Amino acid sequence: MTTALDALRDALLAHHDRHADALPWIASPGTGRASKLLRVFGDRGFAELIRMAPGTAMPLHRHTGEVHAWNVVGERMLHTGEHITAGGYVHEPPGTIDWWKAIGGVPLVALVVVIGTVEFLGPGDTVTARATAATRLADYVRHCRDTGCPALELDVGS
Repeated sequence: MTTALDALRDALLAHHDRHADALPWIASPGTGRASKLLRVFGDRGFAELIRMAPGTAMPLHRHTGEVHAWNVVGERMLHTGEHITAGGYVHEPPGTIDWWKAIGGVPLVALVVVIGTVEFLGPGDTVTARATAATRLADYVRHCRDTGCPALELDVGS
């Protein structure tokens, strides 16, 4: 029997001729985080897997659109103190400001669907960096160019 998760995975990867495991993990230097871009939805948003070592934090950030996050493996602790275990799902509405941390004994892998922009915040809520569909796609293309891996067409338009 096909589950809703299987259907989501199949929809995200329908245009690939190979399994998502063949897509590259792209490390974010010095952070303990890596991501695997699955799809870009024009300028509206993106879907990716995030992998984080236990103890690694996702810094303070704000969402301009909604975010859907599902823990595939591992646990994370939200800024509220809530623990999200494997199989747990979190919806973050537009305007959410939060941080979270990978916890437990195994690396966290989460499927994240981001609509809009993620704005990373510094002192005084100043925006220090942004993650958008365009920046995530540019990171992927640059990684493929630098490592010699074939870049797949991940942008499905809006």
